Amino acid sequence: MTRFVRWTALGVAAALLTAGCSGSSDDDSGDDGKNGGTALDWKRCEAKGDAPAPGDDWQCATLRVPLDWSEPDGKTIGLALIRAEATGDDRLGSLLFNFGGPGGSGVSMMPSYADTVSKLRERYDLVSWDPRGVAASEGVRCRADKDIQAAESSVDSTPDTPAEERTFLADAVDFGKGCEDSAGELIGHVSTTDTARDLDRIRQALGDEKLNYFGISYGTELGGVYAHLFPKRVGRMTLDAVVDPSADMVGHARNQTLGFQRALNDYLKSTGKDPAQGSREIADLLKRIDAEPLPTSTRGRELTQSLALTGIILPLYSKDGWPALTSALQAAEEGDGSELLALADGYNERDASGRYGTTTHSQRVISCLDDKQRPTIGETKKLLPQFEKISPVFGPALGWDMVGWCHDWPVPGQHDTPEVSAPGAAPILVIGNTGDPATPYEGARRMADELGKNVGIVLTWKGEGHGAYGTGSSCVDSTVNTYLLEGKPPRDGKVCS
Repeated sequence: MTRFVRWTALGVAAALLTAGCSGSSDDDSGDDGKNGGTALDWKRCEAKGDAPAPGDDWQCATLRVPLDWSEPDGKTIGLALIRAEATGDDRLGSLLFNFGGPGGSGVSMMPSYADTVSKLRERYDLVSWDPRGVAASEGVRCRADKDIQAAESSVDSTPDTPAEERTFLADAVDFGKGCEDSAGELIGHVSTTDTARDLDRIRQALGDEKLNYFGISYGTELGGVYAHLFPKRVGRMTLDAVVDPSADMVGHARNQTLGFQRALNDYLKSTGKDPAQGSREIADLLKRIDAEPLPTSTRGRELTQSLALTGIILPLYSKDGWPALTSALQAAEEGDGSELLALADGYNERDASGRYGTTTHSQRVISCLDDKQRPTIGETKKLLPQFEKISPVFGPALGWDMVGWCHDWPVPGQHDTPEVSAPGAAPILVIGNTGDPATPYEGARRMADELGKNVGIVLTWKGEGHGAYGTGSSCVDSTVNTYLLEGKPPRDGKVCS
């Protein structure tokens, strides 16, 4: 379980296929012209590991930025960028994308997302990057693959005994030490505020006077923080699948428990089941798996309760995943955990050879530097009944995640909630999806309210899945395109059904 969702709906769909089933504004500081910053040396992108190089349309570059923004002339780190130039003659500039996480690789994701935003590419260069601490930008790896797999089978995400609690907390400490060893001094400089400052340096290097930006999931928090720091630099900004900026760590866990249960209810209704009864049946299945893990077709691996829950979570990110969930649950009820394990592997970025991606590693170092809150085991136990009442399926694990996520972390967190107020910024389009499991709909209104009057403009989509743009609503897509291409925001409160 994680504080934020790792990928957009597009990433989830790809995973399903693979699985086979704070501070005040300093807007006036620094460069204020469109030609400031370091020039970028764009070259053809190279293949990374087993992944082939993107097509000829794509170019890559590295931008040096300060490790510590309080020492702008000190040590630097490199940020990996990718772009595809605009296809039309009437170019507006660059449109930067952050696909979420925190910890998602924009360099890997951007080419996969290009077809979805092909209309926008007519007037914008499509640009993304790996934020600091992620993938090709000094990416952090906290644990070896064999140790990740060992923890999957030995660590119970909902400990039932004192011994399981000790193992749970010891594993959290071990993971944190691994992150510290991997990141070194970078572990104290990967906050969302640091990345927002990087984002403005990227804007300068691209030669853009204003930042045109599309943030998804965690990328909405990043966009809000940027708008707070640099309100006069905000160009046309869209935030989709919005993180609630008013929620602290406990609030985020509660929000996600509510969001995933809503999505599960909608899924169960689609199958003709009563949501309450269906949820009890799934919760009972998870308890049986906790007592006795299920066999799978993968040699040497069983389906634990933690992996089963992860496998249930993945297909809730997109309505397209619901049939896979039905099949996997049925197989599990019949004693075969193979399909849920495959779904869990998709979420955990585990390939057939047993190698795991590092999104979770980067996500943890970023979110634990952001979050000041560190719930104790006693505080967590007091909150567990609330979480279990919200959801008998997701509540226990997301409740325990509060204490395990940043337990005994090597560096303190920076704030309880991010500052996103942006008085004087241009209108920012904030999109909320009523069926979003990971960033529940209420977060969109709260983001708009905190951005400020005449800044945050809410667009509602009555849909399912994580995110709204490019997921099947012509109303949403045309509204976003009109705003980004023509500069015409919709009225606040517009609803697409």
